[in-house]
Amino acid sequence: MSTTDAAVDVTARAGDLLGVSRLTNATLTGWLHGLPGVDQVGCEARAASLGTRSIKTTAKQWAIDAAISMIDLTTLEGADTPGKVRSLAAKALVPDPSDPATPRPAAVCVYGDMAAIARQALGDSGIHVAAVATAFPSGRASRRVKLADTTDAVAAGADEIDMVIDRGAFLSGRYLEVFEEIAEVKQACGDAHLKVIMETGELVTYDNVRRASWLSMLAGADFIKTSTGKIQPAATLPVTLIMLEAVRDWRELTAAIVGVKPAGGIRTSKDALKYLVTVNEVAGEEWLTPERFRFGASSLLNDLLLQRQKLRTGAYSGADYVTID
Repeated sequence: MSTTDAAVDVTARAGDLLGVSRLTNATLTGWLHGLPGVDQVGCEARAASLGTRSIKTTAKQWAIDAAISMIDLTTLEGADTPGKVRSLAAKALVPDPSDPATPRPAAVCVYGDMAAIARQALGDSGIHVAAVATAFPSGRASRRVKLADTTDAVAAGADEIDMVIDRGAFLSGRYLEVFEEIAEVKQACGDAHLKVIMETGELVTYDNVRRASWLSMLAGADFIKTSTGKIQPAATLPVTLIMLEAVRDWRELTAAIVGVKPAGGIRTSKDALKYLVTVNEVAGEEWLTPERFRFGASSLLNDLLLQRQKLRTGAYSGADYVTID
């Protein structure tokens, strides 16, 4: 089946779900705008409340290890070099040389042209190679270029693709265009998993976050992701809560499982634990696994390692006890 034929098949399945014989922008608009609106005050109040939950020491030990295992250890700078990517991969393989029992992160996330370097460095360790694609972070490129970007990254060894949606098209109400692009990128991924980045800081409203979440899942996303990390605000608890509600409700509707990845601005263990509490309370403990929840981060790992050392030894180590990314 060609990429185009496969995308048409996704469109047909979406039409079946919406109860229409032909998927059009009008039917998508009606469906997305028919989703329940988000109570902004209630959402923010609930997120704030979940963020104040206390965690006992034994649970904290488990949560820190879980958070480490959920990290997509990331470098996405124009100045990235093969050496920097190899260094990041080495850290992923051995996060804490003083404790071999330390969990490994889920993935190393790089630009597509660095995917082969990361794949070679990680070998058969089981750590995934995630590559950003589709003209990340702007998404401003032709469909042909975006698909080539994706296939190149997969061919280089990426087994996860992080794509960005066309926010201009979405905010203009061209939902079918966004849907078709996600569906075609999903097919271009082959066996690689697709994370769809909504860049929630540019979506303006919580209602748009909900609509973009459902649109992405309808088009075949394996994960929905908050941000590129290049726009502020990036990940926030209220936005993540909305996305977790979406994947929970999507599972009830379709029985399909979609993961969630907040990215950008999550730097401390305290922040990470707030997110894990929110995952547990909103989507359920089944999502407390790297297969269903990830953190997109570069500096979070170091703080988690320091907190883990403190719990293990009773003493807090300085920042020079972990490598600088």
